[in-house]
Amino acid sequence: MPTFFQPRVHKTDLKTSLRRFWQRVSDGLEVNQLWSQFERDARSSYRLYFSGIDDRTGESRRQYFWHTAKKLFWAILDKLSPARRVLLLLGLVMLFFPGGGFTFSSRTGQIHIVEFDFRFFGGLLLFVLLMLEIADRVVMKRDLEIARDIQQWLLPGAPPQIPGFAIAYLTRAANTVAGDYYDVFPRPAPLEGERNVLLAIADVAGKSIPAAMLMATFQASLRTLSDTRCSLPELVAGMNRYACTNSQGGLRFTTAFLGELDTATRTLTYINSGHNAPILRRSNGAVQRLEAGGLPLGIMPNAVYQAGTVTLAAGDWLIIFTDGMVEAESTSGEEYGEARQAAVIEAGVALSPAQLLQRMVDAVDAFVGNAPQHDDLTCLLVKVS
Repeated sequence: MPTFFQPRVHKTDLKTSLRRFWQRVSDGLEVNQLWSQFERDARSSYRLYFSGIDDRTGESRRQYFWHTAKKLFWAILDKLSPARRVLLLLGLVMLFFPGGGFTFSSRTGQIHIVEFDFRFFGGLLLFVLLMLEIADRVVMKRDLEIARDIQQWLLPGAPPQIPGFAIAYLTRAANTVAGDYYDVFPRPAPLEGERNVLLAIADVAGKSIPAAMLMATFQASLRTLSDTRCSLPELVAGMNRYACTNSQGGLRFTTAFLGELDTATRTLTYINSGHNAPILRRSNGAVQRLEAGGLPLGIMPNAVYQAGTVTLAAGDWLIIFTDGMVEAESTSGEEYGEARQAAVIEAGVALSPAQLLQRMVDAVDAFVGNAPQHDDLTCLLVKVS
């Protein structure tokens, strides 16, 4: 091969290598997708570090700047271990005060000048600190992914096939693991030989690991108590007593909606335990909110729960959701709200539950934009045919 073709081959190889390198770094995302991800991360970090900084509007701009800088500095330091705080301080000192020097004269009368520059070592210390933090993040991410997989095992798979009813559900965690829970499963009816279907959705106060652990205990207690042949108020009262033993004096309470569906008579008996009132949209367009019930689970051991009853008819929709659906915030801090959700539901009553559910989630995402998701999002839809 002639030699004048070799540079072109080398240039092609270089382009291919750079393209592969960028593909690995960016994970195949486009520039606008990378920017959106960075913007969401930046907003989330801003909330994390600036949440404890109070508003001091009475101060001058200079005083406010120094007050904010000091609070931000301590907010960052407090999130590091003592050893890493020292490492960060040493690195910053070496960067901001990079060098110095001194002179001395030898016996021969010659003057020697010694200068030193600490910037390299300061950058090295910050790099070491970064590697330590990344190592912690990788270990934590692996543990969270295992916890997420376990949590997904606790949630139902494909919706059950119930004659006369079409069901769809979805949950999306604000973090790797969620405090929201949903389930649809058969349970023994109070009368011997009959079986009803239990619809459940719950929201544990808080987010991430603590909420996910309490969600697991909620699922275990619900499944265990549901195997007994008892009424829905007795079931909820038993769950409330159990929740009170794990709620840290009511701090870790759980809002829940439990509905027991008699598929033969299409009668839904329900209890709303401090949860967002589900929407029952009738075939003629009338809307009813299911509010009968009582306090959230885990606050008062002897709380009394009143059951409500509705009869479903062909064309009715039952929409059960957590507050993450309606309290999602845009980049300007505006809430999505139930009015927007109601408009999406009204426009999609001719769709299947799976299609309407996807449209509801897409509408929330379009409204939120690049704002970080601050709460778990869960929704369960039932359409009567």
